[in-house]
Amino acid sequence: MNIIIFLDKKKKFLNLFLSPLSCIGVLIFVVTLVIACLFAGYQYAENRSAELVYAAPDRAPPARESSAKAELNVLQDVKTRTEASLNAMASRLSLLQSHVMRLDALGSRLAAMAKLDDIEFGVENPPGIGGPQAMLDVRSQKFSDFDFLISLNRLEHTLQDRQDKLSAMEAMLMGKSLQEQALPAGNPANGGWLSSLYGYRADPITGKREFHQGVDFAGKSDTLVTAVAAGIVSWSGPGHGYGNLVEINHGNGYVTKYAHNKKNLVVAGEKVEKGEVIALMGNSGRSTGTHVHFEVVRNGKHVNPGKYIPLQ
Repeated sequence: MNIIIFLDKKKKFLNLFLSPLSCIGVLIFVVTLVIACLFAGYQYAENRSAELVYAAPDRAPPARESSAKAELNVLQDVKTRTEASLNAMASRLSLLQSHVMRLDALGSRLAAMAKLDDIEFGVENPPGIGGPQAMLDVRSQKFSDFDFLISLNRLEHTLQDRQDKLSAMEAMLMGKSLQEQALPAGNPANGGWLSSLYGYRADPITGKREFHQGVDFAGKSDTLVTAVAAGIVSWSGPGHGYGNLVEINHGNGYVTKYAHNKKNLVVAGEKVEKGEVIALMGNSGRSTGTHVHFEVVRNGKHVNPGKYIPLQ
């Protein structure tokens, strides 16, 4: 290998020629020197660190002791605040428990009023809760987190039980309400008067003894005819012998019919509520005067309307 070393700006130089073996020797020397420098630096750093560590105990105790006291104060403050929060939650839990008792009492009264014997709340009279505030002495025990979790778990189960029972009560009450709405009751012609009963009678046109399948309420023309129960209008139009007829399906096998109307005010498929006006009283069809012919059909058979509506 030929190495040229310039000595100055006057182009003086030194020309060295190194054999391959000499180049390898120089390279090994340089690498060895670098490794020696690194090792010396590492040893110096390690020795210096050891000196600092051994010297630290002579200077650290005051700072370490101060740090420990600060951490202890922080932990004590956290403990105090945690206990205060736990006591506050315990007080709130006690209030919620009293509300549950009031809810039980209300549920029991509602079940009794609705005659729902299947719903049992197990509370006849909610117990009173109270007493003087406990003195702050050794007899006063703090509400532990374990006690709090047990009480909270019990309250959760109690609330779930009451929710299920109240939901069942709501469903039963709604079912009863719907049944009451769909059960025929009331006078279909307020202001009218009873003119013919259910059963055998002398036909007003032929004079022959025939069976009358409904009751008649006479009145003035345009007297309002109302539905005696909620349901769906299954027919609204002319009916054989009925004149203008309105027929309502109430479900559970009940159907009511309102015949001889002057004018029908509802159409087939319309939903009607109990007491809703459905027609005007008239004299259409096979009739001798202004009245409404009212029938009750249950499971396909005519029944006496007097079992469901007041006849007066």
